[in-house]
Formats: sequence, structure tokens, C-alpha cells
Amino acid sequence: MSTETTAPPGNDVTDLEGFGYKQELERSLGSFSSFAAGFSYISIMTGVFQLFGFGFASGGPAMFWTWPIVFIGQGAVALCFAEMAGQFPIAGSVYQWSKQIAKPFTGWMSGWIIIIGSIVTAAAVAVAYQIILPQVSLAFQIVGGSADAGLTSTPGGAKNAIVLALGLVVFTTIVNIAGVRLMAKINNFGVAVELIGVTLLIIMLAVHIKRGPQVVTQTLGTGAGHSAGYLGAFLVAGLMSAYVFYGFDTAGSLAEETKEPRKHAPKAILRAITAAFAAGGLLMLIGMMAVGNIKDPNLGTLGMPYLVKSTLGTGLGDAFLICSAIAITVCCLAVQTAAIRLVFSMSRDGLLPFSKQLAAVSPKSGVPVIPAIVTGVLTIALLLVNMGNQRVFYILTSVAIILFYIPYLMVTGPMLLGRLRGQWPRPEHGSYFNLGRWGLPVNILAVVYGVAMIINLGWPRAAVYGNDHWYYQWGAVVFTAVIAAIGGLVYLRVRKRTTAVA
Repeated sequence: MSTETTAPPGNDVTDLEGFGYKQELERSLGSFSSFAAGFSYISIMTGVFQLFGFGFASGGPAMFWTWPIVFIGQGAVALCFAEMAGQFPIAGSVYQWSKQIAKPFTGWMSGWIIIIGSIVTAAAVAVAYQIILPQVSLAFQIVGGSADAGLTSTPGGAKNAIVLALGLVVFTTIVNIAGVRLMAKINNFGVAVELIGVTLLIIMLAVHIKRGPQVVTQTLGTGAGHSAGYLGAFLVAGLMSAYVFYGFDTAGSLAEETKEPRKHAPKAILRAITAAFAAGGLLMLIGMMAVGNIKDPNLGTLGMPYLVKSTLGTGLGDAFLICSAIAITVCCLAVQTAAIRLVFSMSRDGLLPFSKQLAAVSPKSGVPVIPAIVTGVLTIALLLVNMGNQRVFYILTSVAIILFYIPYLMVTGPMLLGRLRGQWPRPEHGSYFNLGRWGLPVNILAVVYGVAMIINLGWPRAAVYGNDHWYYQWGAVVFTAVIAAIGGLVYLRVRKRTTAVA
């Protein structure tokens, strides 16, 4: 496959004009910032610290095998996206890619769903503060008491999670309004801390290894109660890995703010998901080999923070939890940043209500300010609506993943049809990132994986959504259907003035 680019460095603005857009956003990001945007969205010290406990409680140590399986599936999606990023270096990533190769409605719906998904994701990520900060200091347990620290499954813990999350969303909104340079500096710092922190954490855990890697063959009886035995438990546990491996397309969302995006964005996408796979896999494997008691029930309730502190001690453990809190901060920042670019990109095409206002770029900060405010306010509203909901974390998480997997499929699906019809890659693709003869099998894998994971994510199981209220069990399906229905109505209103969708 080819990964070279023929676009001269000084032609970024002219290149963008070729797609019918003028340079309005500030183009100042380099290769590391492009990588950092995707990596911080995936964020090992956010996702693994958030959901290791859920995965472990659902599938025992053997849940580890969901990690490489999901990586292979999402890796195929990432390879398809790398082709798109090299061909279409435009803000908005998934929306723009779907728009370029699918029918107008498909492109519009992909953008609409992923915008909502980004807002839900920002809320889900912000809630993760509750899992980390109160375990560092009870001063962060503002609502409730010590029994609620590190938990979202108690009334006090659920309320405190929302309180901490609100503060984080306000911070990320202010940073995104200030401009992409400040966002990039904070994001780059956070990613550097995370990369160094997770590397040191793996090394420190390795010093305490007590058992061999065969620990990942243990199920700890988690298959009991599932009609399909351990397969049922394994599919539930797989939601942990599915939650971590998405958002790598953020490098494409920042294409209009990146220098030489055709060169850097495809590499950033692939480097982000590969680095996350290596770091997260080693962290879980070495962690389970090092923890004192692999059958400790706290591993399924307090998760990775408990594993780290019980293995390394309070002082050192708290230091790594602070690193995780920094990672959560920049992860939430990256999620909102991507959402802002999606809103801007669709509004610039006249495809959202109040498009003129939403597409306006501040001449001072070089960013679309109103989308930053809107995404921040909507995220805060979503958090407040879920105040005190003890299942808010897992419901938000599952809904957020589905609302990304569906738009991802709206890119890989049309792309596969294009390959089968001989319409992709296009003749003008040139020497931009190209999968060559591997394109068809990789694309097929990406589509099959996407369909299978959407079914797995939306399946109304008590193990994920509880069994006391039907609207919890069917929440992911119903919420997604409502979002799509509302999107359809909005599209009917804006399609008459659509001029940019081809």
C-alpha cells in the first residue's frame, strides 16, 4: 500500500479551495498534534480505567481477548478511514467522507448521528472523573460519603459523578472557545503525560508480577446465568473494548487546521489506534498478572484504580490516578473539539438549523465559537437530566458507542459498494494513502465487524441495562431510533436549501 502524498506543503489552502471551501479555521497543527487528537480521544487511561471493572466483572480475566478482536475490527475501519483522510482533507471527517461517496441523505444522517454521539460521549467521559478523583482524595466526593468514593452505582456516587462532570465540561468549553492553539497545547501535554504515565505504570506493575500470562484463560465462573454460557458473558465484556476503540477519526476532523493533512492525518489515525492497542493490552495483561488476588471482588466494582493502588500502594497509586485524571480531561476536550468541527462542517454546507450562525468563525480565535457553546450546553443538559441515575454511566457509554458505529458504517458501507462497482479508489486518488489489493478484504471486514458490533451493543440485556424498567433495557435502541427520526425531520426542513451536498 502507498502512504505517500504528492501535495506540496504550501498548497493546503489551494487544496481546500478545490473542494469549494475557503480557509477560515487557523491552520497551525503539526504531525504530533494530529496524532494526539486521535490518541486522546481513544485515551487508554480514560477508557481502560473507566471500564476495566465492567469487563472484568462481566467476563473475568478472559475478557482480555475482546481487546485484540475489537482492535482487528476497528483496525480495518481505521485503514478505510486513512484512505478517506488522504483523499478528503476536510473538517468534519465522517460526515464529509460519507457525503463524498454516498447519497446526500446518508451523508447528512452520518453527520447528525455522530454529532449527537459526540455530545453523549463527552458526557460519558466527563462522568469518569467520579471513578478516579474520589479515590485520590475524598475532597472530590462533594456529594455523598466515603462509601460512594469511586462508584457510580450508588445514589451519592451517581450525583457526585454529575457534579464533577459539570466542572470538566465547563472547562473544555472555555478552552475550545479560546482557540485551537490553546486546545492543542493542553491536548499535547495531556497525551505526553498519558504516554509516559501508562509506560511507567506498565513497568511498575511488571515488577510485582505474581502469576503467568495464562491468567487470561480464567473466566471465574462469569458464564453462569447466560443462556449461551461464557460466550454470552464474553459478548457483554466486549463492550469494554468497543468503548475504547473509537474516535480515531478526530485527526480527520482537524484536517483544515493541520499542516499537510493529506500526509499527516492518515498516519495519525493509524498510529493512534495502534498505540492505544499496545498500551491498553499491556496494561490489562500485566495488571492482572501483578494484582495480589485475581478473585478480589473489588476488581469488578472499583476496577483498574483499585488494581493499581492495591498493587503499588497508596502514594504511587495516587500518582498514576492523577495521570488518569489528566487523560480524562484531554479526552473530554478532544471529544468536544471533534463535535465542534462536525457542527461547523455541516453548518457551512447549510445543513443544520441556524447554519449561518453555527458556521461563523471568530476572527480573533480562529474557531467557530457558537458550536463550542452549543455542544457544551447540550452536554451539560444531558448530565443534569441524568442526575442521580445510578445506571447513567453504562447507559451513556453504550448509547455513545452505537451512535459512532452507525455513522462509521455509513462510510465503510458505501465505500465497499464503490469498490465492488469499480468506483473506489477514484482515478484522482493518486499516491495518497491507498490500501491497494488489500482494500476489498479490509473493507469487507470493516463492514461485517461494524454490523456485528452494533447488534451486540444494542442487544437489550439485563447484564448491561438492568431488568427493572423496559426503557432502560431498550434504551440504546429507542434512543438511537429517536435520534434518527428527529434527524429525518430536520433533514426534510433543510434539504431545500442544501447546495453543497453532491
